[in-house]
Formats: sequence, C-alpha cells, structure tokens
Amino acid sequence: MPYKEFKIEKLYYTIGEVAGMLDENTSLVRFWAQKFPEFIRPARNKKGNRLFTAQDVTNFKMIHFLVKERGMTLEGASKRMKDNKEGVDRRVDVVEMLNNIKERLEAVSASL
Repeated sequence: MPYKEFKIEKLYYTIGEVAGMLDENTSLVRFWAQKFPEFIRPARNKKGNRLFTAQDVTNFKMIHFLVKERGMTLEGASKRMKDNKEGVDRRVDVVEMLNNIKERLEAVSASL
C-alpha cells in the first residue's frame, strides 16, 4: 500500500494529516498513538488536539508497515520496533521508494 507523497517539512502534523499520509482513518491513528506510547508522543495544542512530530510520523509509517503489510500483531510490532528499529527503518524506506517508483511507472505507462 503506497504512502501518499508528503514531504516532512513541518514541525507538527495534525491527526488528519497523519491519517492522510497513511491513507487510514483518524480513529486508527489515534488508537495506534495510544498503543505505542514509547514511540509516539503527541503534543497538544490549546484546544487539546494531538500534534505529531516528524519522528512520530516516521514511527507511524513503521507501525503501518509492520501491522498492515507484514500482518504482525500490535504486540509483535512493538517488540520488533524495540529490538530492531534500524532494520525496520530500512525496510519501510525501501517499500516507500519502491511504491513511489511503481506509481511513476504507472503514470508513464498511462501517458503512452
């Protein structure tokens, strides 16, 4: 499942922006934020809305990859992230790059 192209340039992202990047519901993003407190620590604005950092977004992508694409349980994903964070990082980056290449190739194919 390709991630929507979204450059990480902002200091904070809203829950809606994170959900859009992952192409998931905001309720799932909120749930994952609660289930992975050691990896995702949202700040809150004056209204009480959750605000996520670029590192939080990266961790959400790792969680998404492990749970949705690899089919791991939440507990398994948490353990994998604790034990092998660098290895998971690389896999998520590779999958994201391959999905971007696939989208570009499909666009070129459609334009022919």
